Amino acid sequence: MPMPRKAQISKHANGHYHCVSRAVRRAFLCGVDKQSGCNYEHRRQWILDRLELLAGQFSVEVCAYAIMSNHYHLVLHVDYEQSLTWDAEEVVKRWCTLFPPQALKESDGKQFDDEVVSAYFARLAADEEKVVLWRERLADLSWFMRCLNEPVARQANKEDKCTGRFWEGRFKSQALLDDAALISCMAYVDLNPVRAAIAQTPEDSEFTSFAARVETEKKSSSKPQSQWLLPFAETKKIGKPQVTQNAHVCLPISQEEYFELVDWTGRCIRDGKRGAIPAHIQPILQRLEIKQDNWVDGIQHYGNHFYKVVGIMRHLLEETERQGQKWFKGQTAARLLYQ
Repeated sequence: MPMPRKAQISKHANGHYHCVSRAVRRAFLCGVDKQSGCNYEHRRQWILDRLELLAGQFSVEVCAYAIMSNHYHLVLHVDYEQSLTWDAEEVVKRWCTLFPPQALKESDGKQFDDEVVSAYFARLAADEEKVVLWRERLADLSWFMRCLNEPVARQANKEDKCTGRFWEGRFKSQALLDDAALISCMAYVDLNPVRAAIAQTPEDSEFTSFAARVETEKKSSSKPQSQWLLPFAETKKIGKPQVTQNAHVCLPISQEEYFELVDWTGRCIRDGKRGAIPAHIQPILQRLEIKQDNWVDGIQHYGNHFYKVVGIMRHLLEETERQGQKWFKGQTAARLLYQ
């Protein structure tokens, strides 16, 4: 019997998750549909724009993403504790950005002045029940995915002049229990276009977090990383490394170390060779408790190795006990990939 989602995802705890949504009826989410000849490439930007908006309002941070032809991958960090620092007015402002109140929508060209808007928000902030409800939703993974998928589905159906289900079902999620699981999943997501033979190297891929980070790094070393992408522990620039001021980071490694690891892994996957892990990459895997000999195979077949939870063996066993299960798929892979 399938496990209820509330048992898989805690609404009142921080955590990392790998989420996947796939289009139904073999419909093309993005790219060029070879059967119909229609080009849906512009839909990638729909998702990217919506993702940036949601990351700015929810207490959910984006670690990695890859938008493919008929599905997309996200690696998200739910920061429930951050939502507790917001006062009532902040909660109302964030919620109303996502769901503008009907009372404030423009009618016949009428625009409301700042005092009217502030007074309306103040009345909403005085409603404690609403504030509590909205605060929980703004730190809820399911609400984040709902606010991403529903608008995209409506836009796509309108464009296709059809009705009905666009996504094949609710999003699929994996709990990432530790840094070893997180870097494995992020690398797997960023390397999706390489595995699918769409791109030769990770930096050549489009609409992935890896390509976005590389592009930002190229444009200007003086500008900060895009705020809606969760940064790494530090970024090496001219001179000494610059430690990020963000309260949270993706991983306890530098962005450049991650670039090197993913780029080398992508070349091995593309060439179909395991290859010897370079000396400068070995310490990264050692710090994150990953067995070097099985790294490339683990990333290439990540989707087949794990199901609901991913992590080193001791964390898998702890999560199995917490959820009252006998076992989780992936224990054999965890023994091979993680120390």
